Amino acid sequence: MPRASLLRPRPKPAEIKERITRLHGLVREGTENRPGVYQMANEDGHVVYVGKSKRLRTRLLGYFRAAAKEKGARILKESTAVSWEYCPSEFAALLAELRLIKRFRPKFNVVMKRDLRRYAFLQLTHGPAPKLRVVGGSARDPQSLYYGPFTSRSRTHDAARALSNALGLRDCAEDVPIVFSDQQELFPLGRRTPGCLRFEIKRCLGPCVGGCSASAYTERVGLARAFLEGHSEGPIAQFRAEMLENSARAEYERAAALRDRVKQLEILREQLKRLRFALESLSFLYTVPGHGGDDRIYLVRRGSVRAEMTVPRSEAEHEALHRLAGEVYGPHEPAAAPVPLHEVEEVLLLSSWFQRFPDELARTQPFVLQQHGSPDTRAHGTDKPGRTTASRNRTSAT
Repeated sequence: MPRASLLRPRPKPAEIKERITRLHGLVREGTENRPGVYQMANEDGHVVYVGKSKRLRTRLLGYFRAAAKEKGARILKESTAVSWEYCPSEFAALLAELRLIKRFRPKFNVVMKRDLRRYAFLQLTHGPAPKLRVVGGSARDPQSLYYGPFTSRSRTHDAARALSNALGLRDCAEDVPIVFSDQQELFPLGRRTPGCLRFEIKRCLGPCVGGCSASAYTERVGLARAFLEGHSEGPIAQFRAEMLENSARAEYERAAALRDRVKQLEILREQLKRLRFALESLSFLYTVPGHGGDDRIYLVRRGSVRAEMTVPRSEAEHEALHRLAGEVYGPHEPAAAPVPLHEVEEVLLLSSWFQRFPDELARTQPFVLQQHGSPDTRAHGTDKPGRTTASRNRTSAT
């Protein structure tokens, strides 16, 4: 069958106009001006756009007033169906929008993708010989570890290079075969011919040429993690000592190069320290008034909403909140742990939310673990979680 016959015929202008008129009537008759999220889908049922608004009716009707060249008109022209769901607040709508975008990845939702590209993350890859890479916020490997976000990709890249060089971590392509010195081979081929300049100048342990054992390389990866997670200062002390030795021997060029490496790693260390503080600061109970009295309390830990429920009104509901908070805040999570990939976008969203609306911090309440291990959700002498007026200074992710 010719390929052209498989293509769906392009709709005629009259058909498009009739479809848009139908959608306009559906929105005009069925929506209210309250917070919510909406989805636009094409004739194949694929979601092409997800949006949110604190005034849903006004936002949706705005699509039908858009000029032909505007994005709203382009979305509407491709859509055959529109659906919406009300949310108790703008914050709830923002969370729902993010989760729908992560689920459907609509082609017209480019703003979030663009915002994520503004940030850089240090990725420690998985596999037999992990390496450090600088990636964007849209990375998709759940088995890797991610540290960040950072706002300067070039500065992060320089620091990653300095750390990799100091510890001898590889930077070759993922498809390069790894052959450790203690690896058993079915057909021994003898020592590989080194094809990497970094191995030759002793900047890499050479896991692809049998230059090191698997355990030796794993130990270096552990040192990299210890530095990135704040458990050690890594090679900084070593570089400082070498810098002083070279300076004493009047090898000033070499000393200057080491000084630059120390500076790069110190900047990275300080950035990571601020990020860890920011993540820990984004751990609290957050109460948000909702439409029609549908007030919600969000249990936020390390920048991610781990759970939510309606604000408790009775003793039984208070007890339910205690139990839920125990599940969220009870288990130990290292302060220096990297951000799980599935939480990266939510961490950025919450950080941005409290930057835009700093007064919302007055609605947050720190959790307090009691002696028996369950959180005290009635801190500051109030029986209404989150209704504290004492806001704390918090630093957003850099």
